[in-house]
Amino acid sequence: MQAAGKVYLVGAGPGDPELITVKGAKLLKAADVIVYDRLVNVELLSYAQPGTELIFCGKSPERHTLPQEEINRVLVYYARQGKTVVRLKGGDPSIFGRVGEEAAYCAECGIPFEIVPGITSGVAAPAYAGIPLTHRDLSSSVAIVTGHKRVDGQGDPVRWDQLATSVQTLVIYMGVGNLPYIRDQLLKYGRPAATPVALVRWGTLAKQETLVGTLDNIVEKVQEAKFKSPAIIVVGEVVRLREKLAWFEAKQAAGEGTEQRGSSLPALKTVVV
Repeated sequence: MQAAGKVYLVGAGPGDPELITVKGAKLLKAADVIVYDRLVNVELLSYAQPGTELIFCGKSPERHTLPQEEINRVLVYYARQGKTVVRLKGGDPSIFGRVGEEAAYCAECGIPFEIVPGITSGVAAPAYAGIPLTHRDLSSSVAIVTGHKRVDGQGDPVRWDQLATSVQTLVIYMGVGNLPYIRDQLLKYGRPAATPVALVRWGTLAKQETLVGTLDNIVEKVQEAKFKSPAIIVVGEVVRLREKLAWFEAKQAAGEGTEQRGSSLPALKTVVV
């Protein structure tokens, strides 16, 4: 009987390919199979060896190339062939990455796995926009929140009534399309209308964009700018620090942007399931 391989659930980082961890890069070099998401920078695939099987499972808000249940089965299928499987996820796999479901399925099937953390966009994108999430004088608490509405009729998973005034900095993922509702909930439960808000799109990449407003006007600003996902939303007084700390825009203005490793890929075997 063939010994089982192993599944590595790896965080790809927030976008800039240089922000993947050393361990993540090593695992990409050692992988027999890489199963990767839409928000993974494809430059990271150049770490793979020739002959590595690449499987794109491009999940987006509108459509999924592979349903989650099928992704789970793909991981186990290749691991049972004795292969080293890297499940490459944008950001950190444990932050809205459904890593719990994939790890649980591996465990149920008797497949060994490891979770390899990555830098999540909810930390990296604000940092590149000059917005530290905590500050001794402004914020000693942070909450990471999903802004994505559930479609299964189970209601809003977020307790906005508790978060509105109890946490100084809110970091909201997947919330651009739901921003009017989020704004209304925060105002309804006591967050001041003058609270600063920032949206950071394509954080850490050369094409990064940042839009700043307040709870009172951010929805209109987003509509006027036609600002779309993927973007991180930051709510809190720390947004004001950006006026002095917007270091990345200075690099962009100088034509520097982020370092690129090159877009050429080795001769990889790509598999679409």
